[in-house]
Amino acid sequence: MNHPWMPVSPCGDQCMPPRDREDEVGLLHLVLRLGGVVGLLLGGCVLALVLPVLGPVRQQAMAAWFRALLRVLGIRMVLDGGMTAGGALVVSNHVSWLDIVALQVLCPMRMLAKAEVGSWPVLGSLAGRAGTVYIDRERLSALPDSVRTIADELRAGAVIGAFPEGTTWCGREIGTFRPAVFQAALDAGARMQPVALRFRDRAGRFTTAAAFLGETTLVSSVLAVARTRGLVVELVVLPELHGSDRRELARRARESIATASGATHGHRVEQPGHDLAA
Repeated sequence: MNHPWMPVSPCGDQCMPPRDREDEVGLLHLVLRLGGVVGLLLGGCVLALVLPVLGPVRQQAMAAWFRALLRVLGIRMVLDGGMTAGGALVVSNHVSWLDIVALQVLCPMRMLAKAEVGSWPVLGSLAGRAGTVYIDRERLSALPDSVRTIADELRAGAVIGAFPEGTTWCGREIGTFRPAVFQAALDAGARMQPVALRFRDRAGRFTTAAAFLGETTLVSSVLAVARTRGLVVELVVLPELHGSDRRELARRARESIATASGATHGHRVEQPGHDLAA
C-alpha cells in the first residue's frame, strides 16, 4: 500500500560499484568469513534466549556480539566522538543493514524497524529480545500511535535509534528526514543525537559497496559485504540538536549528517529501497 508516509529512494543497482576482483578476498577467505557469520548466528540464538536474565551485562553482551559480527566480516569501525550516557533519540542516515550493527557497537539501543524485521531468522529474534520497537508503515493511520510509543520509550530513559529517511540510500545522496521521530523526542523532552555514517574502501575512498538497495536480498548483500576487502565503516557523533520545531530539527539533522558524511541531498523517484527502519 502506498501513501505519503511511505519513503522511496532513487538508489538501486545503478549506484553499486562494478565488481573488481582486486578489491575482493579470495575464496578461502570468503568461506572463513561466511563460516564465522554462521557461527555467530548460532551463538546469537543462544544469546537471544539468555538476554532477559543477563541483567547488568546485557548491553555489553549485545555490543560484543555486534562487534564480533563486524570483525568476522573483515570490517573495521572508526568512531569519531562518543555518546553521552542516558536516554536519547539517535538519528542517522541509512545505507545498509550494517548501519544497525555499527550503531549497536557505538551504544546498545532500541532500534525502530518495520514489522517484517521480526520475521528474519535469528536476527529478528535477537532484535526482538533487544527491545526493537516495530512500526507499521503500511497504515498511515498508525503514525500517531507510533509517535506515542516512541515518546513513551524515551520518557522511560531508553536510547532509541532511528533512520528518519525511512529507507536506504547509497550514501552519495541523502533523503529527506521525516519529522515524526523528532516530534516524539520533543513530546518526551529527550535529547536528540545525530550520528553520521559513511563507508570507505581499503584505500580510504568513499564506497557504496555496503549499500542495501533496490531488489537486493539480505543474503546477497551479506555475501557482497563478506567478499569486500578492507571495508571501513565510520561513525561521526555530531553535536546534540536543540529546538522546538520538529520540521526544523529534521532539516538541521539532515544537513549536519549530510555535511559530515559527504552526501548530497537527493530527490524522490519511483524506485523504492528497503525501508528497514522508521
